[in-house]
Order: sequence, then C-alpha cells, then structure tokens
Amino acid sequence: MKFRNILIIIVLLVAAFSVGCTEEATQTETLKIGVVASMTGPASTTGKDIWQSAVLAGDEINENGGVYISELGKKVPVTLILGDDESTREGGQKAVSRLITEDQVNILVGGFSSAVTSAHQSIVTEHKVPYIITGASSPIITRRTDIDTSCMFHYCPTTDDYGRQTTLFACEAIRPAVNEKFGFASDRPLRLAILYQDSPYGKGVQSAVENTIATENLNIEIVDEQSFKMGESDFRTVLTAIKASKPDVVYPAAFLNEQIPLVIQARRDVGLDTIFLAVECNDDPDYYTGLGKYGEYSIIETRFSPYAVPEGSIAPAVLKFKNSFEKRWSGFPAMMGASTYEGIFIAAQAAEDAGTLDKEKLRDAVAEIEMPQIIEVMQNGTISFSKDYREATFELYMEQLFWDDAAGELRPKIVWPDNIKETDFTIPDWYVPGSP
Repeated sequence: MKFRNILIIIVLLVAAFSVGCTEEATQTETLKIGVVASMTGPASTTGKDIWQSAVLAGDEINENGGVYISELGKKVPVTLILGDDESTREGGQKAVSRLITEDQVNILVGGFSSAVTSAHQSIVTEHKVPYIITGASSPIITRRTDIDTSCMFHYCPTTDDYGRQTTLFACEAIRPAVNEKFGFASDRPLRLAILYQDSPYGKGVQSAVENTIATENLNIEIVDEQSFKMGESDFRTVLTAIKASKPDVVYPAAFLNEQIPLVIQARRDVGLDTIFLAVECNDDPDYYTGLGKYGEYSIIETRFSPYAVPEGSIAPAVLKFKNSFEKRWSGFPAMMGASTYEGIFIAAQAAEDAGTLDKEKLRDAVAEIEMPQIIEVMQNGTISFSKDYREATFELYMEQLFWDDAAGELRPKIVWPDNIKETDFTIPDWYVPGSP
C-alpha cells in the first residue's frame, strides 16, 4: 500500500512536470508584444484608439496563421499584452516595468506622450527590449545622449517634421490668402501666435516653428508665445493675452483633451476669431465631434485621417482598415491608432526577418527592416528607419475642417500640398486678421 502511494505521487509529479513544460513551451512559442497605451488619465481617448488598432492588427496576423519563426520551424501566434501608462510618468514606468519583467514581452509598441515615454526609456534600455514608438514625437526620444536609445525606433514624425510642414503651409497658403482678402501689402508678414504644452512635445513644436522661420527665411512674425501645463482645461487667460497680440493664426501644441476646450473657449468666450492650427495627434473622430461648429475652418496637420483618404496606391488598404475597425469597434480609427496598427505589423515582420524571438536579434531586424508602406504614405513608399536616430519618414498633409450637415459635425478636406489637395484653403467671413 505504501509503495502504491509512493508510485501515485511519482506519477502525479511527472504529470505536473510535463504540464509545466508544456505551459512553458506554449508561453515561449508566441511573439509577445507589449502595447504601451494611455488607457486612463487625460490621454485615454487616444489610448483606447491605440489599443483597439493594435488588437485589430494582432487578430489579422493570427488569422493568417501567425508569424513564421525559422528557429522554431513553424508559425507562432502574436500575443498582445496591454500596459496602461495612466497618462503619467510614474504610470508609464510601472506599466513598462511589468511588461518587461513580469510579462516578459519580446518587443514593445506604442507610447504616446513624450514626457511619459521619456520617463520609462531607462527601463527599456536596462533590459534592451526593442521598442517601436508610435506616438511620442519629441526628437529627444531617440536623440538623447544620457541613455542608450539604440533599441528604440521612432515610428512617427517628430515635432521637427510636422512643425516644419505646418509652418511652411502657414506661410505658403494662409499668409497670401489673408493679405489678398483684406487688401494688405503682398509682402506683409504673417502674424503667428504659439500656445504650447509645457512638455518636451510642446517645446519641440515651439522650437520647430522658430527654427523653420529662421532657416527657411519665412515671412512670418511670431507675435506671442504662451505655455500651459499638460492636462490644462481652462485657457481663457492665455487666450486673452494672445488676442491682445492680434495674430493672423494661432498654432497650439496640444493634445486632444486640451485642443478641444482651447478652441471652443477662444471662439465662444474670448472672441478670438482666427484660424487655429492643430497637431496630427488630434486627428481623431472625437476631435470632429467635440469641436462642434467652433472648429469650422480650422486646420490640422496629419498623415492619417478617419474621414479623408488621399489618392494613391494605399487608398484601398486605408479603406479596408477603416471598415475592419468600424466592424470590430463600431467607430472610426484615428491617426495614433493607424500608426500603432502598423507598428504591430512591423514587429511581426521583424520577428520573421530575425527568425527568432531573441530580443537582441529582433532589435537588429527592426533596424534593418524595409517593408512596403501599409496605410500611411511613407517616403519612397517604404517603411524603414534612418541609421543615425532610427526615425521613419512620413509624407504629411494639411486638412481644413468644414461643417457637414449630413453628418451633423465637422469633416476634413485636404488643402495642401497641391498634388493631393481636394479644395483650396478658405478664410471664413467671421475671421478677424491681425494688425495691417
């Protein structure tokens, strides 16, 4: 009897060991992607879009059999693990630390706020996990020298990129239109005010505008520069100061939850009837709904829009993505979601190219990747990263927002550059220019 009990115990231990080995094998034979998104806090609207788009990409990859890993001799599924950075530096550190040390992800995708992302980069560096950053746009993210950023890849335009394009548009399209409409001298400079988030992101936009004006010798005068704290909701004091400077156009460097009240308060409460510019991260369905008619004729720089599709080879893929997103989530995707959707595919392609789930080899594969553009127009039609700072290069365009009676909210039309524009930039009748 005693011998029989011992035998049973041995059999159970062997069985448990076998199950443990099977579970371990199952856990390792999957491409684990940690998705860093702001699911709570001020940036939660954007975070939701990031996560939903990532899930859509992961499902599409798995429906096609997963990712082929030559080292294993088979395809393995993609497993997405969410890390909520809570829209805070501390939350990001906690989320990324858990993804790396507890969930043991092979690669990271996402990151929205530059301030939040920069705070957890040291953790990524310590563990040498490849990180495809799809949102934090400050150039310092991959250019900082206080830590090793060689495992980080910038898959979004930097503030230098879109700050430059927006400033060029203001000079090339808005300045002559204002001067002509109001009978000003053709050489009159455009009067520009900057309202920026007091963060690496906001300061990056501010610097980009100033540097572009100087290096391109643009006929633009900066008449005021005001800052605000991230997450601010009452802008009436700074908007009153800006109004006193008599600008022709105002360029806020703000997030979605900031830009909406900012524009509404400017038009409704302060009487600042001017053209407002917006950074690409605001190109979200909630932006069009939230602004209401106060956002009419405002401008947004973008590379993906929920409602506008630039003509070209990727148009069918864009429509397919939008239809799939709407079917799955009952809504329209935004720009940050589109970038993260592509980031998941980049991670999957890197794993196939590397032929392994080893983090160091995955990092090298991302660095060398060259794959066709997916749903955003890339320079030369190819997704790749620069050798110096590991930055991708996008083709950017400008939209103007018009009221759509059928939709009951704003809708965009592309107004720049000329080769893809749908209509001309328009100055509304209620617009008040700056000083002559």
